Amino acid sequence: MVKKSKITYVCSNCGAEYPKWMGQCSRCEEWNTLEEKVAPSESFVKKRTSPAGKPTFYPINVQENARRYATGIPELDRVLGGGFLEGSVVLLGGDPGIGKSTLALQFVNELLKKHTLKAIYFSGEESVRQLTLRARRLAIDNNRFVLSNNVELNTILNGLADEKPDFVVFDSIQTLYTRDVEALPGSITQIRECATSLMNFGKQFNITIILIGHITKSGGIAGPKMLEHLVDTVLYMEGDQNNFFRILRSVKNRFGSTNEVGIFEMKSTGLVSVGNPSDIFLSERREGASGSVVACGLESTRPLLVEVQALTARATFGTPQRNANGIDNRRLAMLLAVVERQLGISIGMYDVFVNVVGGLKFLEPAMDLPVLIAIISSLKNIPIPSKAVFVGEVGLTGEIRSVSHSERRVTEAERMGFEEIYVPKTSQKALKALTYSIQLKYVRDIQSLATQLF
Repeated sequence: MVKKSKITYVCSNCGAEYPKWMGQCSRCEEWNTLEEKVAPSESFVKKRTSPAGKPTFYPINVQENARRYATGIPELDRVLGGGFLEGSVVLLGGDPGIGKSTLALQFVNELLKKHTLKAIYFSGEESVRQLTLRARRLAIDNNRFVLSNNVELNTILNGLADEKPDFVVFDSIQTLYTRDVEALPGSITQIRECATSLMNFGKQFNITIILIGHITKSGGIAGPKMLEHLVDTVLYMEGDQNNFFRILRSVKNRFGSTNEVGIFEMKSTGLVSVGNPSDIFLSERREGASGSVVACGLESTRPLLVEVQALTARATFGTPQRNANGIDNRRLAMLLAVVERQLGISIGMYDVFVNVVGGLKFLEPAMDLPVLIAIISSLKNIPIPSKAVFVGEVGLTGEIRSVSHSERRVTEAERMGFEEIYVPKTSQKALKALTYSIQLKYVRDIQSLATQLF
């Protein structure tokens, strides 16, 4: 009598297992994420089970310090905390076409220029000829940089044991598979098995491994959540394909800070580090235009000066439009209600459009004040002083509340040559102990500020 295979269902988002299929995962509450998984046979389990051995112990105070390899790409080194640590495992995720493979080729090439290393690039998505053409476009020409299209794990590990490289890139982890697992490539089981084997291999031989991962519709890396727990560093590349700027964000870093972001500009020659993003975002600003205000937002803990534009026009039919790019739409609706109630300005019959120039998105409340001032400036057709910066959270009663990292914002505005910055009155105590050449203007509520400006 043939014994039936045991079938379970695994959530592709969090890795939870269930005996039967359900529409919603009860652990992560995602819908339609359960995938069928066939349990391995008894002979397969016996084949992979070995007698228990003894662990190896090492004293903690005699281990050598791990080397850190700086890439020479300033924005990448900033996010990594100085460069790649020897023997670490890095997961790089992002939307399709955002520039993950381009960045990987570039930083490996820069590493080989700066250090005497050997690197291998495994690609399961592009042929060697396609990668060669891309490398030629990126001006990559190095004999120590080799390519491979092999995606079978055991074959890869055998090759790595012979070649003994220092850096290995896998593009992508979802294309790898091992014959030791009875599952299709890209499934949760295959991703988990391949990632675990590569991590153990890299730690054993001090090989730095970079895994490029696909992104799901919800914005997370495809595969089990355990994948992000296994690796040492998780990087996300964000941006709009219709925009030239890319943001590299660290959401996990065992060997550095997770509060840093790197900003790149996509050009025909690849990704280029943007050392002074505030200057680029304000370079095309038109002075003397109503509805244009300079704000200082934060990307993690990095202050960025950006232009906030607002346009108001009388609605010609139906319900007035409310459109926001770069800020939360619900936040815009709240600010419009505050303008109408606290300032007595009738804005219910106007279409309102708000845009943060450069394609950046800021969800922090510090953008409230510049957005509100830009809307009133456009509505009254009165320009705001071009050398002024605005920072502050707006409350429902019209008060202006303090925001985080006020010192960094003021320092950035001063560095960029602005003459005055409007900050909440409650920030006066924190800023009073410091000396600035920029003029600090403390504001308590929007009523007094609107009277002063308009």
